[in-house]
Amino acid sequence: MELLDSLKQHRTAVTVFGVGQWLAQNPELTARIGADGHEYGNHTQTHQAMGTLSASAVAAEITQCADVLRRLTGSISSWFRPSGIDVPTARILAEAGRAGYPVSVGYDVDSLDFQDPGVSAVVANVRRGAQAGSIISLHLGHQGTIKALPAILDHLGTMGLRPVTVGQLLA
Repeated sequence: MELLDSLKQHRTAVTVFGVGQWLAQNPELTARIGADGHEYGNHTQTHQAMGTLSASAVAAEITQCADVLRRLTGSISSWFRPSGIDVPTARILAEAGRAGYPVSVGYDVDSLDFQDPGVSAVVANVRRGAQAGSIISLHLGHQGTIKALPAILDHLGTMGLRPVTVGQLLA
């Protein structure tokens, strides 16, 4: 995968919040994420809008992805990020805690790369918001993200910042 190649070339480790269905369909890439030194996170099983789901559906989304992570990596990971919602509800936080995720992670810089706005827009969105301690949302599999990554990493470097995993950031 090109984005993983670019991260490796830049000696950069990140947290990959994986959707359980994608992880299960891509076991080789899931293994590579860990082998390359990246950290895993749970991003639900099917990437639904979590704020609209019942408690039982929220729990299923979280625990099913956790099961996939455990099967493929040996751990449920330490981090959960709900899909389809900016600020998790009390219901989401409660279900995440019950599933073994005492910390739910958000982000403060949205690159909007999943909308495929083009390389310059992805870079501009990150430049506009990035600061020390930022969590930047980027997505695997989008050509704009792949092409924007070197410019993003260069920009962060000129700011004296270096990307780290969520575990490193919150340690």
